[in-house]
Amino acid sequence: MTNPPIVFSPQTPADEAAIEKLDERAFGPGRFARTAYRLREGAATDLSLSFVARVGTLLVGANRVTPILIGDAPALLLGPLTVEPAFRSQGLGEALVKKSLDSARAAGHGLVMLVGDLDYYARLGFERVPRGKIAMPGPVDPDRLLYCELRQGALAAASGRMRRA
Repeated sequence: MTNPPIVFSPQTPADEAAIEKLDERAFGPGRFARTAYRLREGAATDLSLSFVARVGTLLVGANRVTPILIGDAPALLLGPLTVEPAFRSQGLGEALVKKSLDSARAAGHGLVMLVGDLDYYARLGFERVPRGKIAMPGPVDPDRLLYCELRQGALAAASGRMRRA
């Protein structure tokens, strides 16, 4: 018996309920207290840069991208990246992030930020933000604040506090 294919597609408003359930299973109710969640609160996800993964009709992964500002410089906040536990370690998360980065680059965006593990995201082009360059509006481990330049020099143009766009 063969495994059904994983199909990637841009996120739509109809995916919202399934994504919320997936996030709840993966991160629990404490996720709403995290700084990155607070920053995204009330901000619209850019559906053209956010993707879902399905096996048949089952949503098994999702990645959101939200426009933000760093000082006055536009940037994107990637996350949460969520993969159903049974589908982890199969490259699904990496594929979702790559789709978002490729779409953001094609749309002319220059900088993507996230809070995450450098060991995982470095292979996708992310680096640790130099200490003191960018601040989030709440507590965050500075070793987990990462960036990916989609356009050379984009990080140099961004400094200061992150905020909703």
